[in-house]
Amino acid sequence: MDITRLHVGKTLSEAAIHNGTIYLAGQVAEDLTQDITGQTKEVLGHVDRLLAEAGSDKSRILMCQIFLADLADFPAMNAAWNDWVAAGNAPPRATVQARLAKPEWLVEMVVTAAVAEPVSR
Repeated sequence: MDITRLHVGKTLSEAAIHNGTIYLAGQVAEDLTQDITGQTKEVLGHVDRLLAEAGSDKSRILMCQIFLADLADFPAMNAAWNDWVAAGNAPPRATVQARLAKPEWLVEMVVTAAVAEPVSR
């Protein structure tokens, strides 16, 4: 089975697609001046963009892992998530507190999803 990688860099690829499953790298905000709500919305936008590029969408998410720098941010992150998640398609999810690679990052999300349409490369 072929593996398709999207946005391949020296250290990582933003996504890998194999056997009908999409694996996204941890998604973080680029605008580090934002609060948890802003960073969460930006991260979810990255997820939307990558899933669309891989031939899927948020209704096909199989699992999401969420890492928060501070669990005190859970209610605000969760509110942004609830506004975004596809109605009737909330995926299994885990949320933990973790020290992220940059202190300015407040949230990081790792998503696994099913392909809806094959990506031709």
